[in-house]
Amino acid sequence: MHKGKRLTLSDNRMLGGVCGGIAEYLDIDPTLVRIVYAVLTVFTAFCGIILYPILYWIIPSKYKI
Repeated sequence: MHKGKRLTLSDNRMLGGVCGGIAEYLDIDPTLVRIVYAVLTVFTAFCGIILYPILYWIIPSKYKI
């Protein structure tokens, strides 16, 4: 089985770990992802408010329950 990168929720979290998980997957600073997400949310009629809970529900946790 291939053990490549996986997009998972991060332990470096402000709310749910979505932006932190995306930052870990892309190997960039989590603060940059959070700023970009906030700016896009403001300029796209708040669709990010709907997208964040969906991503939180879809992206798996690092730890299996």
